[in-house]
Amino acid sequence: MPEPETTDRLRNIVFIQVPPAFAREIGGFPIDPAIPIPVETGGGADRWKPGDLTREAIIAGMLRFLADKPGHGDAEYYRRFVLAVRPAILDELTETGVLKARNREFEVAEEVFLALAGLFPGLAGPLSNLASVYEERSDAFAAVGKDEVAEEYGNRAFETYKRLFTLDDVMSETYMNAGYFFLKKRNYLRAKELFENYIAHGTDARIRARAREIVQRLERQGFLDTLFKEAYDFIAMGREEEGIERARAFLESYPRVWNAWFLLGWAFRRLGRWEEGRDAFLKATEFGGGEPDTCNELAICLMELGEFEGSRRWLETALRKEPENIKIISNLGVLAKRRGRLDEAAGFFRAALEIESSDPIALRELANLGSS
Repeated sequence: MPEPETTDRLRNIVFIQVPPAFAREIGGFPIDPAIPIPVETGGGADRWKPGDLTREAIIAGMLRFLADKPGHGDAEYYRRFVLAVRPAILDELTETGVLKARNREFEVAEEVFLALAGLFPGLAGPLSNLASVYEERSDAFAAVGKDEVAEEYGNRAFETYKRLFTLDDVMSETYMNAGYFFLKKRNYLRAKELFENYIAHGTDARIRARAREIVQRLERQGFLDTLFKEAYDFIAMGREEEGIERARAFLESYPRVWNAWFLLGWAFRRLGRWEEGRDAFLKATEFGGGEPDTCNELAICLMELGEFEGSRRWLETALRKEPENIKIISNLGVLAKRRGRLDEAAGFFRAALEIESSDPIALRELANLGSS
């Protein structure tokens, strides 16, 4: 009798044993009856019947198994089996995964590239695509205010890039992609190393010039300074006072770096020091940091200070740049509620739920408005 695999990814997998009488070659590949075959059941392992067995179900089962357990003792057998039956599978599935990612079907794209990474463990392409999907999923969750999930996928991207750079066939473009990832994560030293790698090995003159420009900016504006990194790390760890100390020390040498003013404002906002936060975020915008996050953080400080018109202006500025950012839309709702405009507030929370139906802030605020 086939036994279902019980891990989460493989909950719809059963293993079957090929009878010795059915042992034969497929595409020159000899079937080994001693090795159980994973089969994708589709409708659930408990409802699977031997009559449901197809070649496609076997390939799907092997790919899911390789995605989940690439180091298993039978993994190499499954790899050779799949490639014997589907020799062009790398190109086929890569095209599918890229298309799914482009259509924002991230869960499917992730599964495709995990399967390819398990099928071709020494190949950089699947891991590079997988890292990009994790980045996109992280950004998508951050945009709807699911910061913990966004951080989880950011960590997955980080671990995938680490694994990727242990391989031998990494394309030079991957160094640029990873450089931008670490730049976004404010790991400026690692970003610089990656951009310099592209400068040394990349073939596109335009991209090399862009990489050189980023490295020069990092050096010129002091992003590689230890104080900047320490300021970010301390604030991220909840040690705001120490972060403020480092950020102020950094700004003594680099007073026009907007990112440092943002860090300072971020620390003040977390401590509820609204006036100091407001002033720091205004400095950040003055020196070129008019990013949606800066506008949103500044608006929160202004809201807490009772400067409602200014708060709305900055939230609207942020929303024009990121029209589907749940945090900004919800904050517009919170602001309207603070001003006693309950119908307007409910409209913003409903708009947030149209983008993300499970957004906890919008759901809670709507429920509170209903009860009031």
